[in-house]
Amino acid sequence: MPRGKSPHALDLPRPTSWLDQAGVSKQDGAYEALRSAILTKMLPAGSRLPSSRTLAERWELSRGTIETVFDRLHAEAYVTRVPGSGTRVCAVVPERFLMAGFGDAVPATPACVPLPASDTGVRDGMPFVARRADASLFSMAAWSKCTARALAAATPEQLCSADPAGLPQLRQQIADFLAKYRGIRCDPQDILVTTGIRHAIDLLARSIVRDGDKVCLEDPGYPAARALFALCGAVCVDIPVDAEGIDCAALRQHADASVAYVTPAHQSPLGVTMSVTRRLALLEWANDSGAWVVEDDYDSEFNYQSAPLAALKALDQYQRVIYCGSFNKTLFAGLRVGFMVLPPPLRPLLLRTLQLTGRPVGVTEQLALAAWMEEGAFVRHLRQARLAYKERRDLLLACLEQIAPGRYTISGQQAGFHCLLWLPPDSDERVFCARAAQDGLALQPLGDFCHGVQLAPAVLLGYTALSLAQVRHAAQKLARLLLPVDNA
Repeated sequence: MPRGKSPHALDLPRPTSWLDQAGVSKQDGAYEALRSAILTKMLPAGSRLPSSRTLAERWELSRGTIETVFDRLHAEAYVTRVPGSGTRVCAVVPERFLMAGFGDAVPATPACVPLPASDTGVRDGMPFVARRADASLFSMAAWSKCTARALAAATPEQLCSADPAGLPQLRQQIADFLAKYRGIRCDPQDILVTTGIRHAIDLLARSIVRDGDKVCLEDPGYPAARALFALCGAVCVDIPVDAEGIDCAALRQHADASVAYVTPAHQSPLGVTMSVTRRLALLEWANDSGAWVVEDDYDSEFNYQSAPLAALKALDQYQRVIYCGSFNKTLFAGLRVGFMVLPPPLRPLLLRTLQLTGRPVGVTEQLALAAWMEEGAFVRHLRQARLAYKERRDLLLACLEQIAPGRYTISGQQAGFHCLLWLPPDSDERVFCARAAQDGLALQPLGDFCHGVQLAPAVLLGYTALSLAQVRHAAQKLARLLLPVDNA
């Protein structure tokens, strides 16, 4: 036996499972056999492989094939090859760096388990939690062409040194749109681009809410707003909502509040539109109290009966309203572009917070959206979407009326992505939702949005991200659930 050599203690049998597998070359079969032996620690770290000559004889392969396999394993850091010492298994297997917790990991979740729904419960194509923009109405071909043109014309300065408040051309287009369609006169410098309304609320909470500050919220209202303000240490105060919007008489009892959050165009979730009288009273309260009013205008673009009221911000002579809008609500949820219109005193404060937390909206999305709006495509899309959503709403209401007349009441149907179905007075909304779930319908009870108030039983009906066939089929099921048991 040559000096320095010792027989290899481990007998590696011929790996017939790899070498005789159809479609697998001898070289690949030998490579997979050795790699598997290393990963499973059949060949432990530091152990020496048989010589290429010995292994070639044992596996009935050419020595050249084995040498090629050894070189491949060495290149991939499974083994080391040192002259005079042979080929040894590396102390650290590469997969420990490439695979999280290799060998000790918790088994991965099976692919068949569905991903959890978002915290809002909203889902496309699922009756009746489909209260969002229908992405199938969005012209991806037109958007792609517009994006290509915008990026081709982009300068290196725009791509690398974008204004942290948002691209000036996008803010100009937003300002023009708001002036024409929401009655808001503002300068592009008043606008701050965000990823959406929740991002805007988070920035506001971080910037203007101190630990222990009072924040007045609609009740029932948007749960995410409450959670975001609470994360910043706010004391959340519930203000009831009636047929005219937030109760300003109750609001007057909280002159020490720093913020009031409202959804005046189509209250979430009741769907009522805040009256002009209440809007003026709210603005007077804000001015007298020195408080800020956050206007969440999440779905005002979709009004089915008449032109919508101008935004609350349009009446804001005191400069106390922070207006929040989102293209995620009008185009498609994954776009992740929204905006705020800020009173002058808040601009530097919010901009500083945004810069500290990072500028999250990509330049390419902003360039594309600015060009798309400039071409008039945004307004055309809104018109088409409004007609499509109205058709779905009308079909939903017609099916309910045809099958279950007199068994329910509808409110909030004049606008937006959802309406409210008020159940018979003796109903239990959670029991009703459970029955609906057995029929494949997902319903959100009104109680999930209430914090201090107790209201009559009702459920939300989101219909905009459903096809007409889905609306018809689901509405017929829902209507039959409303009938008395002996007639169902």
